[in-house]
Amino acid sequence: MPRVLCVAEKNSIAKAVAGILSGGRSSRRDSPSKYIKNYDFTFDFPFAGTSSVTMTSVAGHLTGLDLDQAHGWGKCPIPQVFDAPIVDIRTKDQQKMAENIKRECRNADYIMIWTDCDREGEYIGWEIVQTAIQASRSLQGNVFRAIFSHLEGGHILHAARNPARLDQRAVDAVRTRMEVDLRSGVAFTRFLTELLGSKVERDLGQRNNQRPIISYGTCQFPTLGFVVDRFERIRKFVPEKFWYLVVAIPNGTDTTVFQWERGHLFDRFAVAVIYELCLETSRNLANVSDIKSKPTTKYRPLPLTTVELQKNCSRFFKMSAKTSLDAAEKLYQKGYISYPRTETDSFPSNMDLQSLVEQQVSDNRWGSYAQSLLTGSTSNRFKWPRAGKHDDKAHPPIHPIVSSGTGLDNENEKKVYEYVTRHFLASCSEDSKGHSTTMTLQWGNEYFTANGIVVLERNFLDVYVWMKWETTKQLPNLNLGQEVELSSYLMKEGQTSPPNQMTESELILLMDANGIGTDATIAEHIEKIQQRNYIKKKKVNKQIYLIPTTLGISLVHGFEAIGLEDSFAKPFLRRQMEVDLKLICEGNKDRAEVVNDFITKYQEYYGLTSTKQNKLIEIYTDIKSVM
Repeated sequence: MPRVLCVAEKNSIAKAVAGILSGGRSSRRDSPSKYIKNYDFTFDFPFAGTSSVTMTSVAGHLTGLDLDQAHGWGKCPIPQVFDAPIVDIRTKDQQKMAENIKRECRNADYIMIWTDCDREGEYIGWEIVQTAIQASRSLQGNVFRAIFSHLEGGHILHAARNPARLDQRAVDAVRTRMEVDLRSGVAFTRFLTELLGSKVERDLGQRNNQRPIISYGTCQFPTLGFVVDRFERIRKFVPEKFWYLVVAIPNGTDTTVFQWERGHLFDRFAVAVIYELCLETSRNLANVSDIKSKPTTKYRPLPLTTVELQKNCSRFFKMSAKTSLDAAEKLYQKGYISYPRTETDSFPSNMDLQSLVEQQVSDNRWGSYAQSLLTGSTSNRFKWPRAGKHDDKAHPPIHPIVSSGTGLDNENEKKVYEYVTRHFLASCSEDSKGHSTTMTLQWGNEYFTANGIVVLERNFLDVYVWMKWETTKQLPNLNLGQEVELSSYLMKEGQTSPPNQMTESELILLMDANGIGTDATIAEHIEKIQQRNYIKKKKVNKQIYLIPTTLGISLVHGFEAIGLEDSFAKPFLRRQMEVDLKLICEGNKDRAEVVNDFITKYQEYYGLTSTKQNKLIEIYTDIKSVM
């Protein structure tokens, strides 16, 4: 009987897949790693027939990259880092996982990769295959890849019976990014730590004799740059006075206020002249110059992506991006939701979404709503979700697979599951519908408007509880051309106000829009700049803001002073890397070409930085003195 070795990215995935493929009849064995188990069973694969199967796993990457020993920290001049030999390394835990794979594949005829279906998962699959081939070269041509996005039984069986091949272009793209990040990161981290580490250590009052690491990362610095840019806009903000007109008319026992169509002007004299002209020509009388009434719609959300998940969990639950993504990963591994790392915001037409809605009917929180989508008599019946413009060709939008019932104990997992489910049900609902009216008054030669909305059908808003759309106070019942007496007509004064400090939700949006990190790594980059003491969190009136530290501000302004603002604290360089990585995946660029291009750039940046290093010291000293 042929022997097939299947390898997943995590033990929880291996256990779930083995349970499905074996029909619950797998046997479990220990492995050299305490984190990994081996599951044995039989299964009928299209490429091998009925086979003896071992399902095992790794725990993320099986190898890491590093410079060879001769070019370790402090062992060579920094410029040598840019062309030093790179070696694959393993931690003790990774070595034990590799031993397990080598041992299990010695008698295997085929190997099937069950890692996550994204670029990083493709690279981890490649690492597994390289390890397997070291033990059995005969496996080289017998490598298959399972394509799956969640752990529902039928979906996993389909993946096992319709295998693909590893995507070498995706592997090359990840290897490119890893090499560029390694060389640039080591060079500039070592440089900054040696230059500023002792000063920062002294200022922080550290007593553990361990110099703080001042790290550089191709995503870390642009992420920091966004936070510093907002901070500086606020710090340098100068309020400016403005003036405006506002009128009001009676509306029953209350009044309706009309806003000036000009908004506000920064010339007090000009506004005063306009005000006097209105008084002279019309006194306290105005005419209804226009009434527009039309149906209006509040659109249900697009299908859920990773970025939207992180952004909204931050907004609704004050949950960090890393915490929300970690919770989503746990839910995926437990089989409650689909794969949570996706850029896709449209469902494939062959998915049976109504059966997923039906899974939620038993839940006492939104079960009746789900039932009404399928069988209700109202106009809010199941509707195919809107289609966005993004498709990563790997995974569908995030959605619930089964009802959680009372199976979740972790509070973060409960919140994330509720958000994913309510978002999914809302996306399968009708848009909210209403009626809007805009009334325009003419006073003198000036125009003023007031708006009113009547919500007629709430629809998706009944389940998507975080979004509000309420009926406003009714506008007065007036006719076109009718003259009306103003209850007040005032010239008012105000002043401009600065933006708020950066929230994590806003930062996630900026990173996504500018190609900084991927949907899967955005949370890690935000977490990293907090760990490095480049930013800190500050709570103000229940809102949590991200504030740059003295060190964070100094690094951004230091590289600006050197002349590397666009390359380091702005997103342009990293965005170009993402473009080139995509071109590698499409077969339109060569890995070696992209690596050489970026390493050449970083060598030039290092040369410029080292000759102007005093700028970094001066900026740090100056900012420390005023912060």
